Amino acid sequence: MATKVIADQDFLEFIIKALVDHPDDVKVERRVDEMGVLLSLKLNPEDMGQIIGRAGSTARAIRSLVRIVGLKNHARVNLKIEEPEGGRAPRRANEGDRASVEAPASAPAKAVSTGLEDLNL
Repeated sequence: MATKVIADQDFLEFIIKALVDHPDDVKVERRVDEMGVLLSLKLNPEDMGQIIGRAGSTARAIRSLVRIVGLKNHARVNLKIEEPEGGRAPRRANEGDRASVEAPASAPAKAVSTGLEDLNL
């Protein structure tokens, strides 16, 4: 009985194409060096959120699956998700963020009234 060896690159392409909205834009590059196998994933910028997932959970799961396929083939496999050209926009401070609430360093500090003067003790 012959067993079919699953190539890590083909496995990754299969998973990613099943998850994204633009499967034609998925490109996987495979490099082998002394550290093992590095799979570089490039995809449509609109699909980045689907592959990364909330707090990186989907990307972590995909990396785990690729490592398991690598273990079956006696290789150390790592996944690098290439950020699209231009990257992401810098984060803006929200109104509730600490940076926007704090007073600037150059502003003089105001004395805080505790209301003890009103008690006439």
